[in-house]
Amino acid sequence: MNVSREEILHIANLAYLNLDDNEIDTYLLHLQDILNFANIVNEASVDDLDITIGSNEAKNVFRKDEIHLFEDNESLLQNAISQEQNMFKIPKVIN
Repeated sequence: MNVSREEILHIANLAYLNLDDNEIDTYLLHLQDILNFANIVNEASVDDLDITIGSNEAKNVFRKDEIHLFEDNESLLQNAISQEQNMFKIPKVIN
């Protein structure tokens, strides 16, 4: 798969990056190297391999989802920079 300059510029635009011409060429080479390596991995032979989910037999252990009431809200909020209606108040993080 070949990556074009237009695709690099589109990706940079999505990531709010301002790239100059040298950076575009550098990103183009690096992304092309990554995609070439991914193609090599995709073409690796998997014949005669056993089916496996992970490298060991460990399994996920899930705890029961239970609600616990926290009674000491004052001590919880004592280090909050700002609070409102008994909750942490944080700055807006989405534009």
